[in-house]
Amino acid sequence: MLYLVGLGLGDAKDITVKGLEAVRRCRRVYLEAYTSVLTVGKEALEEFYGKELILADREMVEQEADSLLKEADVCDVAFLVVGDPFGATTHSDLVLRAVKLGIPYKVIHNASIMNAVGCCGLQLYNFGETVSIVFWTDTWKPESFFDKIEKNRQNGMHTLCLLDIKVKEQSLENLMKGRKIYEPPRYMSVNQAAEQLLAIIQNRRLQGEKPEITENTICVGLARVGALDEKIASGTLQQLSTVELGAPLHSLIVTGTLHPLELEMLQLFSVDSSTFETNACQRTT
Repeated sequence: MLYLVGLGLGDAKDITVKGLEAVRRCRRVYLEAYTSVLTVGKEALEEFYGKELILADREMVEQEADSLLKEADVCDVAFLVVGDPFGATTHSDLVLRAVKLGIPYKVIHNASIMNAVGCCGLQLYNFGETVSIVFWTDTWKPESFFDKIEKNRQNGMHTLCLLDIKVKEQSLENLMKGRKIYEPPRYMSVNQAAEQLLAIIQNRRLQGEKPEITENTICVGLARVGALDEKIASGTLQQLSTVELGAPLHSLIVTGTLHPLELEMLQLFSVDSSTFETNACQRTT
């Protein structure tokens, strides 16, 4: 059987009892190592689980999935995912491959950023479509995620923005020359994401538009949710462009219409308390 096991968001101990039992009876255990990270390394997980872990990078999962599923029809194989197993569409592909090969599978769920984001006090059922904000380059600066944030906000909904992770990426030169040389890992921070949003706002104004989101839109930055050193900061988009929340992983929320209880909760994490003194339950501009 193939087990897809969610590891939660913090450290080795966030795995469920059911998940740990499955891991300990598996012959091979893979650790998905590119859609998210824990606050502890592979060695700490191996010590707690009592199992050797095989790092599964994007290339292995997306291009060599059959090797990952090898012998899963005659022995137990586990695939460990930070957060919940279905936080990324890649893992649905793995399930479909297993089914086509006649391999049974079992999913063991855990907390993910998609639900743990409620820690800031915003109500989960007030969230619209989740978006990803990618690192810009000198020649590639997509803005499509901004349109989705605007649509959510027009509907009064909050937007969870998942921030880019670059792990085992090659430079253009190394890619063109076929050299297996990888760039150091990079993780987008809240202030980097806020800076890109502010740049889009300026671009839209230069095009004669009036963006739904402005420098004064209330946003929330989150870092290392579920860990002991979790950090949450709320304030205007402009304020969050200068906030430093430390080590990864970071997420950003652009708020929609705020309920009085949500507003009161966000004040607990305010960068500047004066930001929340007005707009009691109306949409914050």
